Amino acid sequence: MRILYGVQATGNGHITRARAMLPALQQAGITVDFLFSGRERAALFDMEAFGDFRVKAGFTFITQAGRVRALSTLGAIKPITFLRDVRALDVSAYDYVVTDFEPVSAWAAQRQRKTVIGLAHQYALCHRLPGTERAYWLPAALKAFAPATHLLGIHWHHFNQSILPPLITTSAPSVIEDHGFILVYLPFEDLAAVVDWLRPIRGTRFRVYAAVKQAEDQEHIQIRPLSRTAFPQDLADCSGIITNSGFGLCSEALVLGKKILTKPLRRQIEQFSNAQILHAMQRAVVMPDFDHHVLRQWLEAPSFTPVVYPDVAAAVAAWLKSGCTDTPRGLCDRLWQQVSHP
Repeated sequence: MRILYGVQATGNGHITRARAMLPALQQAGITVDFLFSGRERAALFDMEAFGDFRVKAGFTFITQAGRVRALSTLGAIKPITFLRDVRALDVSAYDYVVTDFEPVSAWAAQRQRKTVIGLAHQYALCHRLPGTERAYWLPAALKAFAPATHLLGIHWHHFNQSILPPLITTSAPSVIEDHGFILVYLPFEDLAAVVDWLRPIRGTRFRVYAAVKQAEDQEHIQIRPLSRTAFPQDLADCSGIITNSGFGLCSEALVLGKKILTKPLRRQIEQFSNAQILHAMQRAVVMPDFDHHVLRQWLEAPSFTPVVYPDVAAAVAAWLKSGCTDTPRGLCDRLWQQVSHP
C-alpha cells in the first residue's frame, strides 16, 4: 500500500502528528510520501525523517502580537499558484491520500476521484463543539478548505461523535520530573512583550522557546532557540507550561500531567474553542491577555494527574492497511474505551 500524506505546516502541531504517524505507517508496511504546505521550505526544521518530501505554497494565516491579521492573511493568498499546484499534483499512484488539513493534496485527490482520509484536529470542529456555537459557517468552511471522504477529527473528548483521542508521540514516564522551571512557548506573541510580562516574577525561572538563533539568559528568564530534542526534554522536566491554545502541545502536557496556562490566539476560532474545552475539563487556566495576577495564582496551583491515551497512530495505520473496512465511528469508539481520563 502507498499513500500520499499532506500536512498543513502553518503550525508545528500538524508536523508533530505526522512524526507520530510515520513509524506506525511504516511498521504496517505502508509506503508514505509527504507533502507540506503553508510554510516555506527554508522555515521547516528537523525534517530528515520525512525523506524527499514536497513543499507547496498552500494557504496560511498571518499573525502579529497574539492575533490573526485578517487583511494580511487575505493578502498572502495566492489562488493562481494554488490552482496550478492542485492541477499539477498527480495522485494516481496512491491507494489513499491522507490530509492533515492540507488543501493541495486534498483538492488534487478530490479532483482525481481518489479516497481522502481527513486526519486532523480541525475536522473535530465539523461538529458543534464548545466555543463554536455561533460559528454556523465553520463545518462547511473546514470541509471546503481541505475536503475528505472520511473525516477523523481528533480531540480531548469524543462529544459522542467520530472523533479520535489525541494522536501524539509523548507518553507519561514512570516518574514525572519537576526541575522547578516554567516552560514558555508562545509562538504567536511578540517575544519582547513576553519577556516584559515575565520579568517582574523574579521568584520563578522561565525557559522561553522562540524563533531566535542563539540562547540568551536574562536573569531568571532563559531564552532558547527552537529544538526538536531540547524542547521535549524540557516539557518532561518543567513544573508547568505557558502556551497558546494549540492542540498538539496542550495534548502532550495533559499526558505528562503538567499544569497549563493558555492564551488563545485572538480571532482564531480553533484556539478559542480549545481554550473553552480545557477550561471546562478543569485542565487549564485561560488567560485572554498578559496578566500578572492570573500568572501568580496559576504558579501556586498544583500539577494534574496524567491522562493515558492508547496508541492511536498504530490503530489508524492498521485501519488504513485493512482498507478502512470498519467505520470511522467504530474505530473511534474502540480507542476511547482504552482512555484513562481522571
